[in-house]
Amino acid sequence: MDLREQITTIKGIGEKTSACFSKLGIHTVGDLINTFPRDYIFYGEPVDIKDTRIGVRNVVEATVFSYVDVKRVRSLKLVTMTVKDSTGSLKITWFNQPYLKNMFHKGETYVFVGEIKVKNNMRVMEQPEYYKPADYENMRQELQPVYPLTKGLSNKTFQKAVRSSRSAYLALKDYIPSEIRREHNLMELTESYENIHFPMNEELLKNAIRRTAFDEFYKFLYELKILKKENVKLVNNHKVIQGKAVAEFVEKLPYRLTKGQQQAIEDILSDMGSDNVMNRLVQGDVGSGKTVVAAAALYACAKEGFQGALMVPTEVLAKQHFDELSGLFSDLGICVEYLVGSTPIKEKRRIYEELSEGKIDVLIGTHALIEDKVEFKNLALVITDEQHRFGVNQRNRLAGKGDYPHVLVMSATPIPRTLAIIMYSDLDISVIKELPKGRKPIKNCVVGTNYRNTAYKFIAAQVAEKSQVYVICPMVDVSDTMDLTNVTEYTDTLKEALPPDVVVETLHGKMKADEKNEIMQRFLDRKIDVLVSTTVIEVGINNPNATVMMVENSERFGLAQLHQLRGRVGRGEKQSYCIFINGKEDDDDVTTRLKVLEDSNDGFFIAGEDLRLRGPGDFFGIRQSGDMQFNIADIYNHADMLKLAQEMLEKYSDRIVPDVADKIKQINI
Repeated sequence: MDLREQITTIKGIGEKTSACFSKLGIHTVGDLINTFPRDYIFYGEPVDIKDTRIGVRNVVEATVFSYVDVKRVRSLKLVTMTVKDSTGSLKITWFNQPYLKNMFHKGETYVFVGEIKVKNNMRVMEQPEYYKPADYENMRQELQPVYPLTKGLSNKTFQKAVRSSRSAYLALKDYIPSEIRREHNLMELTESYENIHFPMNEELLKNAIRRTAFDEFYKFLYELKILKKENVKLVNNHKVIQGKAVAEFVEKLPYRLTKGQQQAIEDILSDMGSDNVMNRLVQGDVGSGKTVVAAAALYACAKEGFQGALMVPTEVLAKQHFDELSGLFSDLGICVEYLVGSTPIKEKRRIYEELSEGKIDVLIGTHALIEDKVEFKNLALVITDEQHRFGVNQRNRLAGKGDYPHVLVMSATPIPRTLAIIMYSDLDISVIKELPKGRKPIKNCVVGTNYRNTAYKFIAAQVAEKSQVYVICPMVDVSDTMDLTNVTEYTDTLKEALPPDVVVETLHGKMKADEKNEIMQRFLDRKIDVLVSTTVIEVGINNPNATVMMVENSERFGLAQLHQLRGRVGRGEKQSYCIFINGKEDDDDVTTRLKVLEDSNDGFFIAGEDLRLRGPGDFFGIRQSGDMQFNIADIYNHADMLKLAQEMLEKYSDRIVPDVADKIKQINI
């Protein structure tokens, strides 16, 4: 079986199932085997009900004690029953699965797997997996892969498809010589694929993840090395000498810049006035004021008679940047336009025409900027905001709209400088550490689940004072395999807990783009009081009126991502607060890690502590997302592999050449 073959060549995958895979970006066999499990489930020994632990996954073997009850609660159909063993009783609950009423009968014994909560002084297991004892025994001591899914595609179907594709990855030839693998204790390539998808034990899984993280980092750094070689040769065709004009622009701003902002602007002007094309990263903590740095760069280009482009990941963020820059440039004779996917066709045509004629100085937008119809007259500066959301190819496509324009990338992802130098080896780096004056430090607290009702009262009080609130949950829908707080169920719970006049809405990544934009805009317009969301809001909303961020199951996220989420508040003059709900308060390691957030608002310090506390060996649980979007690799968890990849690239780049087309899926940063 060839990696380039369509997945429809796999036995059992027809047009309908293929369409489901396509929604996940899986079209070929290569796409399939490079889509790795997002988690692994370990099926251990059942425990007595009295010994179950709150807030974590438990396995219980118990007998059905009551009849199965089905009742409607608002939009949900609630299925409940009580089970018992010799040590106690447990309430079992499912949502919207009324067919289960005929599945269970009094006196039957089952094994239930799920997270235990306490409600009304009773232990409750919601949305558990269930097995007959004999079937469960067959699964004991195995690590079961859990894949990313979409509607119409089950985990079982995904597993079966990967198993049917084993011949594709077993036929791969390792690009690392065997003696080098042995020297650095790296698993063989085909063995790593086998143990990523179907690990026999935790040790093999760790070694497979270690090898895969290395592969992803090495390929990434290999591509950057080639890119840097090309960039070094680029002659600056767009020299920008506007130091005096920019100084006057900065002087007229209604606020004073921080030292970090001033230094970043000086670095940019020095680059754009040099003999070579600029390739610079401005790395600033959340709320550090990177936008005004971008504005100064765009202003300098416009004053020189050139055009500039700013690409951001969401339409709402694009509109916010457009409004802010339009305000800054309104009296300076600089024409700013805004182009996104939802821009009306007639308006798009006007922008295309005026842009090609050079009438537009600054164009702000989303991925719409890299469409074929977008043509600049003299593009000299390309800026990508929240750089990690865009792939290298997307960045290059935008740069390709001009004659080797200057490139400025901006990111609020806090990365320790030692790792940033490796990750952004094709870029020079400017760091903004200080926050603008007048920003009040966010007040933080890490609390257990028993604090939730108190938190609800605090949220209600903040809304009564005309402030707005974010609540973050880690999942969209109730999962068949994991029971974490999720946005759809949680929104109903919150509506019930808060006063009836509080407007609560849901936002998650599975919504259509226009629906997400509409909800974010309504939140920005203060028509929504409490926004219950997944991490989709990590980037994309700047709402100075939001004063509270509450994160459920905060133990499921990396510290750096939690800090990113926290950055959605504290953007106005009001005092802001962040409440981290710890679902594993009995875990000392988790508590220690989250306390870092409670004690500090410094993203770079937090990133360093995250690296130190988690270390390169914490491979299990949901992989932190939102930083560098690799399939497996995480710059904090796998920092040792990142450094090894850099060392081996310097030493063996002529001997170790990855087959980027076939062996490793395209990596986005």
